[in-house]
Amino acid sequence: MSVLLVIPARLGATRLPRKPLRLIGGEPMIVQVWRRVAAFGVADRVVVATDAEEIAQVVRAVGGEVAMSRAEHQSGSDRVAEVAVAYPGYDVVVNVQGDEPFMTPHAVAGAIRMVAQGFPLGTAAVPATSEILGNAATVKVVTADDGGALYFSRAPIPFLRDAADAADRDARLLQHLGVYAYRPDALAAWVALPTHPLERAERLEQLRPLAAGWRMGVAVVPGPAAWGIDTEDDLVRANAVWPEFLRTQTPAGAA
Repeated sequence: MSVLLVIPARLGATRLPRKPLRLIGGEPMIVQVWRRVAAFGVADRVVVATDAEEIAQVVRAVGGEVAMSRAEHQSGSDRVAEVAVAYPGYDVVVNVQGDEPFMTPHAVAGAIRMVAQGFPLGTAAVPATSEILGNAATVKVVTADDGGALYFSRAPIPFLRDAADAADRDARLLQHLGVYAYRPDALAAWVALPTHPLERAERLEQLRPLAAGWRMGVAVVPGPAAWGIDTEDDLVRANAVWPEFLRTQTPAGAA
C-alpha cells in the first residue's frame, strides 16, 4: 500500500503561541516532528501542511517538503484533506499532528495496519493504567472485540461501577494516540460532515466520523505513550526528557 503522511501545522494556537516554531532540543518543534516521522520508514512521502510561510521556511531549510494550505481549517483532518487532494494516487493518507514530537513508529504503522485490514479509518492506542482516568487532557478509547473504536472521551471510560470489576476494567484501559490513517475516500467523507455535537462537547474531532457510523480501527501498540505539546509546562517537560527519549527510541524503520 502506498502511503502519504501529512503533518498539519499552524501558528494560531492560543495556549502555546507560535507552537510549531517553539524549540525542542534546540530546533523548531515542527522540524523535530518532520525528522522523526520521515525516519520511521512507513510512508512513501512526507509533507508538512501549513498556512504559515514561517513554518514553511524552517521545514524547507532542513530539506522537508511543504504544501501550503488555507488558513481557515478548524482541525488537522481538514488541513490534511485539502493537501491530500493535491497528492492523488495514494492508498492511505496518514495524519501526524505537528505538535506530536513523541509519536512512535509503532503507532503510525499500527494506524496504517488498521486500514490495510479493512477499516476505512485507523488510529492507535497504548495500554494504560488507572492514573489516566482523572486526567481530562488524556483521551481514552474503548473498543469492540474486532478492534473498532466504540467511543473516545476525556472522561473516565470505561466507568467502574463495581469495585469487583476493577481488574477487568484495568485490563481494557487504553490511551488514545494522536495519529490517524484514512482511505482517501473516507477522509473526504469525514471532512464533508458537519461538526457533531459530541465532537464539540469533547473537543475531539474523531467523534465526527464515529457518530456518522464510520468504522475506525484502533491498533493497540507498545508504549511509551506519545503525548502532544499544548502548554508552556508541556514544552518545559518535553525539553527535559528529549535527550533520553531519543536515546531509548526504537530505531527508524523498526515499527
